[in-house]
Amino acid sequence: MLLKTFGWSFAITAAGLALAGVLWGWQGLAIVAILSVLEISLSFDNAVINAGILRKMNPFWQRIFLTVGILIAVFGMRLVFPVVIVAITAKLGPIEAVKVAIQDHARYEQLVTSAHPAIAAFGGMFLLMIFLDFIFEDRDIKWLNWLEKPLARLGKLDTLSTVVALVVLLIAATTVATTVPVHGGEGTVDKAATVLLAGIGGLVTYLIVGGISGFFEDRLESAEEEEDEENEGGVRDAAPAKQDKGPSVVGLAGKAAFFMFLYLEVIDASFSFDGVIGAFAITNDIFEMALGLGIGAMYIRSLTVFLVRKGTLDDYVYLEHGAHYAIGALAVILLITIKYEINEVITGSIGVVLIGLSFLSSVVRNRREAATGEGSGSKAEVSSGV
Repeated sequence: MLLKTFGWSFAITAAGLALAGVLWGWQGLAIVAILSVLEISLSFDNAVINAGILRKMNPFWQRIFLTVGILIAVFGMRLVFPVVIVAITAKLGPIEAVKVAIQDHARYEQLVTSAHPAIAAFGGMFLLMIFLDFIFEDRDIKWLNWLEKPLARLGKLDTLSTVVALVVLLIAATTVATTVPVHGGEGTVDKAATVLLAGIGGLVTYLIVGGISGFFEDRLESAEEEEDEENEGGVRDAAPAKQDKGPSVVGLAGKAAFFMFLYLEVIDASFSFDGVIGAFAITNDIFEMALGLGIGAMYIRSLTVFLVRKGTLDDYVYLEHGAHYAIGALAVILLITIKYEINEVITGSIGVVLIGLSFLSSVVRNRREAATGEGSGSKAEVSSGV
């Protein structure tokens, strides 16, 4: 199963490193390898979050995630998206923006880095909403009881996540965004309006994509429950009648999966640009960055599918909690990096530590349940947490 899931990642790694060696020599090969490791370390929590969503999809959409999704992730987000940002922020034509990316690496780095406040605000707000909606939801299984129980009670206010996110955005726009250092020069520039506008864009994107996805998912669950009730009641001739009740289960599944796929891609975009900015500490060659980060993105995709197929999130029930806390930390870090530079090692380490702690807590919980004879069936019940 390991080879089946990671086979394409291994193959692309071998081909990518070989290509890097041919084009740029040993130095280029080393840079691509380092960028791959950087992407994996920064996005490990992304894989856990993706797995929590992907396990709701059927095998067809899982394949779409691995094929079309990886094309979007590698070529769209790691190669095309930064160039588009350069074209928009520098008011360049598409062809001129491509020429800058290929021929003038120093200017390309400056333009992409100058766009960082807007991207950080957009991605930070999107990720912050994911985190807030998670911790404000009343869940059967809780990891940090002392924190999650009171937050779940506060979460009964429907708009609390949005209010908190807007308050955080206002604080960021009026503090760190007012004196952003000029890249490659002296002095500062006021980016408050840019950050505020981009942050609202991230919030609106989350509400639209997440809201539509949740709507179709809820309708799908309702349709499946009705179908199960009819089957249990021995109603076998209800198929013609169901056609008049509205969209079919298959149709709803397709719409729900489609918007969940879009949701996954926006999450990946929020993670990926942080990796692109961090990659400039290693190289400013657009093709080296795209190849290295693309290889790392492949492993994140494969790891996501592996977690789904192995049922890892069901076996280690606190992993999702750890990943969401890591996302919350990343959201805050993104907003801080509007003004201050934070080393990528710190960013990646926070996510790894939080997920590692949640994994260890899950292991302790499983052993405790095995010792008391509760078994795996208690996973749907309230967990004592930490």
